[in-house]
Amino acid sequence: MDMRTRVTTALKQAMKDKDAERLSTLRLVNAAIKDRDIALRAAGNEEAKGCDDSDVLEILGKMSKQRKESARAYEEGGRLDLAERELREVKIIEEFLPKQLDDDEVAKAIQTAITATGAGSIRDMGKVMGELKANYTGQMDFGKVGPLVKDHLCAASNGDC
Repeated sequence: MDMRTRVTTALKQAMKDKDAERLSTLRLVNAAIKDRDIALRAAGNEEAKGCDDSDVLEILGKMSKQRKESARAYEEGGRLDLAERELREVKIIEEFLPKQLDDDEVAKAIQTAITATGAGSIRDMGKVMGELKANYTGQMDFGKVGPLVKDHLCAASNGDC
């Protein structure tokens, strides 16, 4: 079952269960997916079928990250009730994301991507990141992976960075 169908099915189930919080979060997810569809069509792709699973995973990842940042800001501001609400939304969103890779798996994925692209210097970082995004969207935080890739490439090129 594709990601869009999974979200829609969960949305319908939340309606049946009268789970207002889950329903609200899933409606936001659905709206973000539809916004991306519209953006793709507006970009000149009239025959575009809409966003695919990788786009949906990217949307879910961004939504999760935004809510975590909001929760952190609410906690710093002393609004624990709002922080808890954001974290509950994160849990709902993350139900649809694949399992996050641990540190060892991320290191192996980076090494595999470097080997697959034939990267040998920091100049090849874009190729490596593209390879990782193509294969591991939603499974790792690319903001944290970027410096790791840079470190691997610097080490491979004997410190020439």
